[in-house]
Amino acid sequence: MKTSTLLMQSVAALAVSVSLSFFVPAMAAPAAAPNVANTAAVSYRTVNIDGVNVFYREAGPKNAPTLLLLHGFPTSSQMFRNLIPLLADRYHVIAPDYPGYGQSDMPPMDKFTYSFDNLAKVIDKFTVAVGASKYALYVQDYGAPIGYRLAAAHPERVTAIVVQNGNAYDEGLANEFWAPVKVYWGEKTEANGSKLRPLLELSGTKWQYTEGAHDVSRISPDAWTVDQAYLDRPGNKDIQIEMFHSYGTNPPHYPEWQAYFRKHQPPMLIVWGKGDKIFPPAGAHPYLRDLPKAELHILDTGHFALEEESAKIGSLMRTFLGRTLK
Repeated sequence: MKTSTLLMQSVAALAVSVSLSFFVPAMAAPAAAPNVANTAAVSYRTVNIDGVNVFYREAGPKNAPTLLLLHGFPTSSQMFRNLIPLLADRYHVIAPDYPGYGQSDMPPMDKFTYSFDNLAKVIDKFTVAVGASKYALYVQDYGAPIGYRLAAAHPERVTAIVVQNGNAYDEGLANEFWAPVKVYWGEKTEANGSKLRPLLELSGTKWQYTEGAHDVSRISPDAWTVDQAYLDRPGNKDIQIEMFHSYGTNPPHYPEWQAYFRKHQPPMLIVWGKGDKIFPPAGAHPYLRDLPKAELHILDTGHFALEEESAKIGSLMRTFLGRTLK
């Protein structure tokens, strides 16, 4: 009798439970986490700009705010290989290789002008070709004078700037590294150019990655090995020597770029490797004269800060861009 009663109570409870399931709305399931593996998947594309095939990496939803990542010397968009997946779940990220760099075409010097003015024109046309009508900039090293040419010409397109060891002030060039380069600016001779060629050999390329680094064991040898393979292509070192000379056209633009900063006050995040011997922190602090609301972080690393600090920089960028971009 007791067993029978318990059985009947259990059956009744089950019936009530089943009955209620038809009338009580089910609790909403937790929102699915974004599929970061899919959103951060990188595509490798090429677009033709005036007869030159420009290679670029692309990731993230195309209807999201666009980030334009501009690389330095002597590398290519591969310098962003660790950063892109940290941003592409939330942003549309595009990272081109300049002509003569990475996987982009390397037209001969008698067919293409290797200068900062011309590379900026190519990247300007590239943004139009890929539909980037507005974008936040990430600029490093050579990317700064290229990106700032774009920003000064089209201030309405630039939504924010992240600058990482990229110069726009005379203080950033007042160091030992630039002394022989400045001689070459003043007197473009083969002898003066030859003094810069060690920077194009493996030891010089590796030095750029390891000098000032906090922990060299965290820097992949693939970085300088890949860069050196591109430098060792026939004719590429002559292109780089030409670009060393063209860098002398950038300081005369500094007043123009600084005026752009003061007038338009673009939101800026400054992340800087303090051990950089090419662009030391002396070039970071002057930005605050023109952009007092800029956010400055000096990191314990070197010139290619993303090699050691991609996670930190990615986190800073997500916070900065999250409150800046709509």
